[in-house]
Amino acid sequence: MPKTSLVLTILGQDRPGLVDSLAQVVAEHGGNWVESRMAHLAGQFAGILRVEIAAEQAQPLTTALKNLAGADLESVVRPDLATPVDGQTPLVRLSLVGQDRPGIIREISHVLAAQGVNVEDLNTECTNAPNSGQALFRATAQLRLPAHLTAEALRESLEQVAADMMVDVTLE
Repeated sequence: MPKTSLVLTILGQDRPGLVDSLAQVVAEHGGNWVESRMAHLAGQFAGILRVEIAAEQAQPLTTALKNLAGADLESVVRPDLATPVDGQTPLVRLSLVGQDRPGIIREISHVLAAQGVNVEDLNTECTNAPNSGQALFRATAQLRLPAHLTAEALRESLEQVAADMMVDVTLE
């Protein structure tokens, strides 16, 4: 039986047992839960997962997810059309922290896009500074650099923008 890989996104009101319900539907259709990212944000559940499944079960799984979704849950199913990642291109980790203000991600993402950098994973949060209680913005990201770009060249570009925004940026 030919296998296919599907990427599922789920969004809706968070509730206990939601992940279990998703796992049950995937298992009932013979799917293998390969990888996922899930979060609780402002009372909402947001998840993205990749499953491998027999090709003939892709449509029945999609239908079952739509039925599970009901009125308070949305799902989108897409075929995994990813091309293999070139293992020769560097992967770097970005860490950013600074006083919260609108536009930080816009400025950083603009630099990354201009350099041809792919953001493979991004996590952000606002927390209170331990001493002052001021709102701090924190971001971490996994970045895939194009073959022509060095981590040092990217660091220089990011530091120019970071200085204007008064945030600390590190690349590892």
